[in-house]
Amino acid sequence: MSAGIGTEQNPLRVAIVGSGPAGFYAAGQLLTAKDLHAEVEMFDKLATPWGLVRAGVAPDHPNIKAVTRVYEKTAKREGFRFHGNVEVGKDVSHEELAAHHHAVIYATGSPTDRRLGIPGEDLAGSHAATEFVAWYNGHPDYRDLEFDLSPKRAVVIGNGNVALDVARMLALTNDELGKTDIADHALEALASSGVEEIVVLGRRGPLQAAYTNPELKELGEMADADVIVDPDEARLDALSQEEFDSGEIDKTSRVNVETVQEYAARAPHGYPRRIVLRFLVSPVEILGDDRVTGVRVVRNRLEKSPDGRLVARATDETEDIECGIVLRSVGYRGEPFAGLPFDERRNTLNNESGRITDPESGDPLPGVYTAGWIKRGPSGVIGTNKKCAQETVNALLEDLAAGKLPEPSAEVDSLIEVLHERHPDVVDYAGWELIDEHERGLGEPHGRPRVKLTRAEELLDVAGSARLARAKK
Repeated sequence: MSAGIGTEQNPLRVAIVGSGPAGFYAAGQLLTAKDLHAEVEMFDKLATPWGLVRAGVAPDHPNIKAVTRVYEKTAKREGFRFHGNVEVGKDVSHEELAAHHHAVIYATGSPTDRRLGIPGEDLAGSHAATEFVAWYNGHPDYRDLEFDLSPKRAVVIGNGNVALDVARMLALTNDELGKTDIADHALEALASSGVEEIVVLGRRGPLQAAYTNPELKELGEMADADVIVDPDEARLDALSQEEFDSGEIDKTSRVNVETVQEYAARAPHGYPRRIVLRFLVSPVEILGDDRVTGVRVVRNRLEKSPDGRLVARATDETEDIECGIVLRSVGYRGEPFAGLPFDERRNTLNNESGRITDPESGDPLPGVYTAGWIKRGPSGVIGTNKKCAQETVNALLEDLAAGKLPEPSAEVDSLIEVLHERHPDVVDYAGWELIDEHERGLGEPHGRPRVKLTRAEELLDVAGSARLARAKK
């Protein structure tokens, strides 16, 4: 351990793995901390930054994506460097990062989907919503996936914002989508979609739905789709009604109930597409031999658990819903990373307030931290990551003040030099700015915010001129 870390002569050197909101908030908080000199090296597997703001936020939600202006300010601060197209664990090891930095923060998110664990889940036509979202947002790893959108009915399993995003994307008109930054391949596929009805399944009632008010309300504002709710399913059961009447329900849940019940009372316009919101039903089997032909659901009732929560319990009443495509949206899931301690129950890195800990002793691993979904699980909105990152940065700075951070054994520049020799296609922030400028230029003639490059080779080709400029220096 070394004293004097964080001074101009010995800056605090931090590696951040992941360039989504949590990573950028952590970087911003470090670089603006009072009486601290810090240097941040940010690494991302993709050539592009922003994480789920680029690859997860729905294309028709440009206002949410405006948060990247905050991250752009961080990227321009002295002491920040971005290294895209670098996979930690493959192109550079955790041990190398730790040897060249006082601390490493992992902010890698929750990249995969949770499983339903029911028969038929892997039939052709059954897809994780996480993959569908990444596909229509132009994530290079999912660009070549194929979704058969010819069936008249689709079923979306889940009752959160991602489920509503997926339903909305299937119901938006080509004119509505054509003004967004949706990937061109998805725009083309959705333009010829045969889907006329999207059924969204929720295992509990309207009071327990996980979506936010704006997401639910905008379903009723679509140009060419009706929102259909059975009045019986919109009506609260006795236990939910008791909670609702108690006055202890948060405003979001209360407004969700009111909106669902308003949809149930609304007369359909007879639009070409329908979004049907179902409640108190759970899938028990995805039907079909070679591919999806339907979903078998069981009717649920709500019961109070010992801790006072209302939980869904299956009855013996079942129903088969005919459909040709299923999109499973029951949550994102973190994955083990770089040999770090992993909590298999929570699907997060094993940590205490952002300090990665040894699962046996509970002791923090010196200089290793985590933030974002891989720290706390996939919950909250983009802004939630700011507070989450601040908690982690506070823990790191407490350890700095207590002299608990290990002193690097080598200079950062030596690692970056080796990384570029080992992996010449590293994309720096100047390379990303060229990609950004290029995509915006492609979108401008069509009145779109950007036309995304969706293949890794395209991204690297555009970013290449920045690498050439750097090599000439």
